[in-house]
Amino acid sequence: MAVPDDSATASARQPGDLFAVDGKVAVVTGGSRGIGAMVAAGLVRAGCRVYITARKAEACDAKAEELSAFGECISIPLDLAAPGGHDSLVRAVSAHEDRLHILVNNAGATWGAPLEEYPLDAFDKLWNINVKALFALTVRFLPLLRAAASPDDPARVINVGSIDGLGVPVMETYAYSTTKAGVHMLTRHLASRLAADSITVNAIAPGPFDSKMMSFALDDPQTRAAISASVPLGRVGDPDDMAGVVIFLASRAGRYLTGAVIPVDGGLAALRR
Repeated sequence: MAVPDDSATASARQPGDLFAVDGKVAVVTGGSRGIGAMVAAGLVRAGCRVYITARKAEACDAKAEELSAFGECISIPLDLAAPGGHDSLVRAVSAHEDRLHILVNNAGATWGAPLEEYPLDAFDKLWNINVKALFALTVRFLPLLRAAASPDDPARVINVGSIDGLGVPVMETYAYSTTKAGVHMLTRHLASRLAADSITVNAIAPGPFDSKMMSFALDDPQTRAAISASVPLGRVGDPDDMAGVVIFLASRAGRYLTGAVIPVDGGLAALRR
């Protein structure tokens, strides 16, 4: 016996719409390079209007121009860590949009040093960038996110954590792993609070991808080969791997998922304790 679908839009849906995000408005912080650029490219190609931010205006403008060959991509160069940075971004987006469907909090920083040389101010810097800025930006964008949200199609907040926040990393990045674990906890806390507003909040925890943070290792062929060999699936992640999980979370396919932390790591997190 078939179970009826009581939703108002069920009769109009087609199977091909399950992963559709075309027509949505997205903001991707740190969108000029690395994982942020992978996410922005995937959303632009899927039909979103995407606003990207980065500290370096030239790089941000160049990436937006490159991606505009495939759709709509707008550059908003600014430093989110600077005083008033969050408010500046919200004002810039609000000048053109009355709703925001997808917020991808990707901007972040890392810091590595031997244990007895590890500076305490690394914790302050990374806390401010990786956790505090994410929280502040999400809160400031709530009016636009609420305007886009509905029970049938929630607004989406997608935070970029790390597998280094899921298990003990090999490298000595004490503040980075700690703040990324904080991103995962904050994701769950915000998800619990914002579910009533039809806003989902999820995190992705990337493993090795080509980015500035990983360039010190992945740019060396031997080290890259060793890292690839350590991944159960045998390779470094590519742009489609990152774009795919974000599109899933932003589409109807991912609308019933909130408070999740999804490893995108070729199976590495399963090996860590």
